[in-house]
Amino acid sequence: MRSVVAMSRSFGVTMDSRVAWPFAALVALLVFNLVFSSDFLTFQVRDGRLYGGLVDIFENAAPLILVAAGVAIVIGTGGIDLSVGSVMAISGTVAAGMIARPEYSVFNNVGFGGSILPAISLAIVTAGIAGLLNGTLVGILGVQPLMATLVLMVAGRGVAQLLSDGQIITFREPAMDFLGSGAWLGLPVAIWISLCGVVFVAVIVRVTAIGFLAEAIGDNRTAAALSGVPVRPLVMFAYVITGLLAGVAGILVVCDIGAADSIRAGRDKELDAILAVVLGGTTLSGGRFSILGAVIGALLIQTLTTTILAQGIVEDSARLVKGGVVIAICLLQSDRFRSGVTRAWKWRRSSTS
Repeated sequence: MRSVVAMSRSFGVTMDSRVAWPFAALVALLVFNLVFSSDFLTFQVRDGRLYGGLVDIFENAAPLILVAAGVAIVIGTGGIDLSVGSVMAISGTVAAGMIARPEYSVFNNVGFGGSILPAISLAIVTAGIAGLLNGTLVGILGVQPLMATLVLMVAGRGVAQLLSDGQIITFREPAMDFLGSGAWLGLPVAIWISLCGVVFVAVIVRVTAIGFLAEAIGDNRTAAALSGVPVRPLVMFAYVITGLLAGVAGILVVCDIGAADSIRAGRDKELDAILAVVLGGTTLSGGRFSILGAVIGALLIQTLTTTILAQGIVEDSARLVKGGVVIAICLLQSDRFRSGVTRAWKWRRSSTS
């Protein structure tokens, strides 16, 4: 494990033991797929696009990577965001509605629309407003993050259904199809978008002082405020960034399937995002957070899901297997658990010798 940490540092990336364990689990899953799926590392190029099992994992994980990167910042400030799935549904519904403008929805009365630029712009702005609402409730009004974001989690899904009149909005737009299934330089566009989102967040929180100040707020909010840290604006900023990233993720989802389903879009993504962040070494109590860990956690969840389905395990049993693997990784991340196992192993060796 130390070699993994040292290798990460040689590339200028900080990877402590909490991140190294999920990274090791991700590598183990990839090796498992390589052994039991003969065509897992088989790549094909068709119409200038790279296809393969590994590419599919990265592409399918793109929305979760974006959402997890934002949630990591919020958790770093000592908060939580349960509304990202609903925000994805809202942004996806807005984007699809602006393109299709169905007669039964409110989008038919919009004076502009029908092209990709206003559709995506309005969808992202709407997601940002949702994040601003969360940030105002938590940062300005002092509402508990769990309750504040739970409100939007429930109400946001209802807003998406109202916008679509409870219908699935289908559309055909070449530019949207390109975002969902197109490729650039051989790789799916969704992968490039997720990479750009992660780099954008990493620059904000690691190149500037925002990340350090966010961690200070998560460690001790009162002490941070007394030290002159602008607590309220930074908390609002964290939720706005999370909302924007969730909005982009929602657009990727609807572009991929060519339709917006306000009921199913983004469902359970808030739980997967929190799980990815925690697997990546960020504690729910706030403080130090890792964008790299969140990305690894998202890839781990997607790889685990792909592996389970590839082995023909039914969905109900798949949840059980997934939960068991997650518990195992969390235990390996625990210093107390590892030290207890080490003591038990030494005691057993001494008693048998």
